[in-house]
Amino acid sequence: MGVVKSPETGLDEKAVIAAAERALADIALVRKEVGKVIFGQESVVEQTMLAILSGGHALLVGVPGLAKTKLVATLGTVLGLESSRVQFTPDLMPSDILGSEVMDQDENGKRSFRFVPGPIFTQLLMADEINRASPRTQSALLQAMQEYHVTVAGRANDLPRPFHVLATQNPLEQEGTYPLPEAQLDRFLLQVDVNYPDLAAERRILLETTGVTEAHAGQAITAGRLQEIQTLIRQIPIGETVLDAILALVRSARPGNGNSTTDKQVAWGPGPRAGQALMLCARARALYEGRLAPSVDDVLALAEPVLQHRMALTFSARAEGISVRDVVASLVSQARG
Repeated sequence: MGVVKSPETGLDEKAVIAAAERALADIALVRKEVGKVIFGQESVVEQTMLAILSGGHALLVGVPGLAKTKLVATLGTVLGLESSRVQFTPDLMPSDILGSEVMDQDENGKRSFRFVPGPIFTQLLMADEINRASPRTQSALLQAMQEYHVTVAGRANDLPRPFHVLATQNPLEQEGTYPLPEAQLDRFLLQVDVNYPDLAAERRILLETTGVTEAHAGQAITAGRLQEIQTLIRQIPIGETVLDAILALVRSARPGNGNSTTDKQVAWGPGPRAGQALMLCARARALYEGRLAPSVDDVLALAEPVLQHRMALTFSARAEGISVRDVVASLVSQARG
């Protein structure tokens, strides 16, 4: 099987394998620490971790009370990241998250402006209920997510690295909200659906979170080590078969590419950024599960979180009660053949 070579990294194959084996141990420790606090949401934890390991952002969609906020706070602790939380509201202004300039006066009476950084100047930002913010505030966050700097008073201010946004959204309550524009949705590497826990997990939640003491997660790695793992993921080679599967899946989700289901039900499909997300997240998923090479199964397992927020259905499909998840599941089924 042919292998697609990654860009020149200065590491030979043995060095990459050795680095990957060290990363496997670190990731296993991260999973252990997170598991002390978050119960039964293995898929949610995995997908959120994949977004971070791939160097991207994630949108967590779920009703209140499913530990989304607790997950983000726990990841900040376990990964050794500086973190902050912003509760988005309709009256939130860009300066409330980016920061603003204030006027200072020295002992000689000379006045000058000084930039006071906002809460976005952190390594892990939780944007709670992001769809409650106005488009003006959302556009300010969009620049930060894409360009890793913010512009205030005409001056660019670099954000700390690594920088990740984990945003939450309530799928039920839409009154007084501003739906995220397609351009901003596309900046999220994954959309993570947070569902209710199963019976065993919910029983454990009740027993372990209503007593006198609660479990706490400890730091497993540092921010610097996380960046090393993120760089390593980009160095892992992708097999030709996996690359072909990514291309086939992404292109099959676009109208006009020969898929009759898509042509009938999809108004517009994912762009190349979806393929980039699958390339990175498939590598990250392999490491997360203790493997040194991604497979086609990794690609298909990631189809829903990567594609569902990058597609829109036709009016007739919505009228028939078809969802984007139904379409993605059909495409995955066809890919499995």
